[in-house]
Amino acid sequence: MGIIAESQFRSLVEQHQSMVFSIALRIAGDRGAAEEIAQDAFLELYAALKKMESEDHVRFWLRRVTANRATDWLRRKAVRPDWSAEQWDESYEAAIAERVGGAEVRLEQMVSTLPEVLRGAVVLRYQEDLEPDEIATLLGQPVATVKSNLQRGLGLLRRKADVMLKEFKRERVG
Repeated sequence: MGIIAESQFRSLVEQHQSMVFSIALRIAGDRGAAEEIAQDAFLELYAALKKMESEDHVRFWLRRVTANRATDWLRRKAVRPDWSAEQWDESYEAAIAERVGGAEVRLEQMVSTLPEVLRGAVVLRYQEDLEPDEIATLLGQPVATVKSNLQRGLGLLRRKADVMLKEFKRERVG
């Protein structure tokens, strides 16, 4: 039986809501979906509260559930023909712009265009500072797969950044 009491639930939500929402937003790329995913993750946490053994367990569990729910949402969304990985939800851009500067917004945009499996690994590694073995455990994948996805994701980001820099230079010269 866990040591986390129901009376601590509000505190857990307040402590982890930013992390949960951020993971959901970066993976799903849609503010409304991220809010729903976060809410669902906390509802699931409430139901599983008696199984939680420590605050570290709660944090790990929330990361895993949030990443899985966001990935599930992407899969459901991908079935719809009107959706494209390059499309931007304006509220997502506004949410990012509130928090960061221009270069970081462009990086967020590039990350959001990565295929979902690469994006999930990159977000968990570089936003949440998880090690590849922790990501593998969270996503239920072999460590080698996670490392490969990170390498492929970073390679795609480098190529996208190179294209962006070339376009920027052309605009400044031309």
